[in-house]
Amino acid sequence: MSKQVIHSDAAPAAIGPYSQAIRAGNTVYLSGQIGLDPATGNLREGTDAQARQVFENLRAVAHAAGGGLDDVVKVTLLLADMADFTRVNEIMASFFAKPYPARATYQVAALPKGARIEVEAVLVLS
Repeated sequence: MSKQVIHSDAAPAAIGPYSQAIRAGNTVYLSGQIGLDPATGNLREGTDAQARQVFENLRAVAHAAGGGLDDVVKVTLLLADMADFTRVNEIMASFFAKPYPARATYQVAALPKGARIEVEAVLVLS
């Protein structure tokens, strides 16, 4: 099976040896996004702003793959503080429609660049 690299200039460039996303068949694996502003490369201030930016970044990469957030079947949330769980749920709900994707959420000791949230996703295209 061939792999296709997916890239969007509307999302931050990878900050390591990875691609923004890889398409394998009809499945697209979106790398974790943190709340980096793609125009400046700076991390947004605060959990709310970072969470919104994360989902905007994921949407941009999904669009570059030929899909959208409605095609997401699984997300993984990494939070620096589980106290942000409820607020991140509210923000996530504003980006996704029912039926919501499957999800796992973890609290982690640290994230790149001191981010408060990172989210990765898997989408399936028809």
